[in-house]
Amino acid sequence: MPELPEVETVRRGLEPAMTGAVFTRVEARRPDLRFALPSGFVRRLTGQRILALARRAKYLLADLSSGEVLVMHLGMSGRFLVTAPNGELSEPGAFELDTGQGQAHDHIVFHLSNGFCVTYNDVRRFGFMDLVGRDGLEASRHLAGLGVEPLGNSLDGALIRTLFEGKAAPLKAALLDQRLIAGLGNIYVCEALNRAGLAPARAAGTLDETEAARLAQTIRDVLAEAVEAGGSTLRDYAQTDGSLGYFQHRFRAYGREGEACATPGCGGVIERFVQSGRSTFWCATCQK
Repeated sequence: MPELPEVETVRRGLEPAMTGAVFTRVEARRPDLRFALPSGFVRRLTGQRILALARRAKYLLADLSSGEVLVMHLGMSGRFLVTAPNGELSEPGAFELDTGQGQAHDHIVFHLSNGFCVTYNDVRRFGFMDLVGRDGLEASRHLAGLGVEPLGNSLDGALIRTLFEGKAAPLKAALLDQRLIAGLGNIYVCEALNRAGLAPARAAGTLDETEAARLAQTIRDVLAEAVEAGGSTLRDYAQTDGSLGYFQHRFRAYGREGEACATPGCGGVIERFVQSGRSTFWCATCQK
């Protein structure tokens, strides 16, 4: 499933085409994705202007002139293709991806007043779209209960200490708890813990002030680096322009079982074990 940096990369790829444009025509080629499309989906979007395109955790949020917000989630294989007025993909990347999915999986098509066309393609249909009133967005079933955003200065050592105080749960599990910190996923938690020198199975509540500050900074740095690089493409995930992200080439822990730890002077080897059904990659030598 795409993680926060991939979703932020998609948002940035969609923003130039969508923000300020009007939905002139909307095609819903099926009545449902993971869930049924909201009642009147096409009617409620047609003619509305997109005031802003934001992200909350792993949700894309298109703020509409109607006072509603189009909530979009990519699921496991959802992606957007952005076609420019001249028929070419916008902002083409360096690594082209042949998805093999084809038009049969083009489920939603947004035709915009500026000549752009944005197509939602999802072979597995685990993604979804919904329309929610702007005033009730934070209390909606999608966003209610989500924790702090990990990008930006709001996530600092003091906040992590407060969130994790008294928690015996493993550090990795606490970081993946969306009620505490919203949007972190398995890949970037493994990376952040490795770079911060913290063991994934350690009790979350045992972090001292210095360790918590280091972890907060590392989380922000890893996510920012991944966003700048275009995400971490795995298997069939692609950016909005059809190109591969390439943060995976910078992984220090994830997927590197049996390889030397990249921490300078460590000398350890990356190991893998399973936590709550997910692979954890770490170095027993330098992560304490």
